[in-house]
Amino acid sequence: MRKGQLISTVAIVTGASSGIGRDTALAFAREGATVIATSRNRAALDALEKSAAGLPGSIHAVVTDVTDGGQTDRLVEETVKIHGRLDILVCNAGIYPRKPIRDSVVTDYEEAMTVNFFGSIRIILKALPGMLERRSGHIVAVTSVDGKKGLTKDGVYCSSKFALTGFMDVLRQELRGTGVGATTILPGRVDTPMIENLKVPLMSAKISSEKVARAIVRAIRKRKAEVIIPYPGPKLLILASAVWAPLGDWLVRLFRLEGVEVRR
Repeated sequence: MRKGQLISTVAIVTGASSGIGRDTALAFAREGATVIATSRNRAALDALEKSAAGLPGSIHAVVTDVTDGGQTDRLVEETVKIHGRLDILVCNAGIYPRKPIRDSVVTDYEEAMTVNFFGSIRIILKALPGMLERRSGHIVAVTSVDGKKGLTKDGVYCSSKFALTGFMDVLRQELRGTGVGATTILPGRVDTPMIENLKVPLMSAKISSEKVARAIVRAIRKRKAEVIIPYPGPKLLILASAVWAPLGDWLVRLFRLEGVEVRR
């Protein structure tokens, strides 16, 4: 896959039934890519596949549970067998558990890690050898600003996202010179079903999943290492916390960045 080229590429997008994954699959199809869209939701995937009719590329729905190693292995193997290669892998599938640490139990962390962390690295490790052999490809992991700076009540979620962000940081360095790219996408609050019941302050206003999808396309084209979106507020928070941790904590409290859950 040449730098900047998405036409005729073959891509897998996990967590594609809604939100960022869905819009990323559509964005790729608009660019002429062949997209294998996966999630556990057959009905949503079928609707997504139909919505790509008439686009330059195509979307093919494949029901896959990223916590099942057999399923993810078959997904990669079948993609390569049918389409000849895998150019782009977008690891987006995830869950958002929310509770104070004092109310959490070990199984909360195990579940979050199983989906958010192992669900990504399992498929990455399966896809990587083929990309390295061809000296071409791009791996994208959608983590979170929470993977750089923790917010209160997000201890379980942050633990899994910090782990994935750290993994991608090392992977990117180890892939230097191999022809395979690695990008970490760190969104702030995104207007998706996962946080539809979370009311957030203006400083942390929700952005659209379409905006994140466009950022992913640009990141692949430009071979970017990390993308923080939106840029100013989250970047300031991360920098402030890196310079002096109490300052970052104070900003979280000042702007009430953790948000408030509302009942509908």
